[in-house]
Amino acid sequence: MTHDLQRTWETYTSSWKAESSLTKRDIFDICLDPTCRYTDPHTQTNDWEQLLAYMADFHQQVPGGHFVTTYFLAHNNRSIAKWDMKNGDDKIIGEGISYGKYNANGKLIEITGFFETP
Repeated sequence: MTHDLQRTWETYTSSWKAESSLTKRDIFDICLDPTCRYTDPHTQTNDWEQLLAYMADFHQQVPGGHFVTTYFLAHNNRSIAKWDMKNGDDKIIGEGISYGKYNANGKLIEITGFFETP
C-alpha cells in the first residue's frame, strides 16, 4: 500500500513541474480527487481550478520551479513527505513537509504543505 500511495504522491508532485495547465489537468486526473483540497501557509484551494491558478502564480514567481521528494512514509491512506523546492536551474531554494490524505481509490483528497515563510 505504501508503494501505491508513494506512486500517487510522485505523480502529484510531477504536476508542479508540468509546463501547461492541460498537462497538469491530465496529471490531476490520475492522482487527485476532483474535490481535493490543498492548503499551505500562503493559500487554501478547494478544487482543481484554484490549485491550477496557484501553480501558475508559483511558476511566475519561480520559473521552472518544482519539488523533489526526499522522504516518504504512509499508512492508513495518509502520508507525509519531506521535499526540496528547486528552481529552474535545479538548485534547492526551500524545503518543507507535506501531509496527504487519500480516498479509498488511492487518489489524494487533501494536501497540506508546511514550510517556513519570510
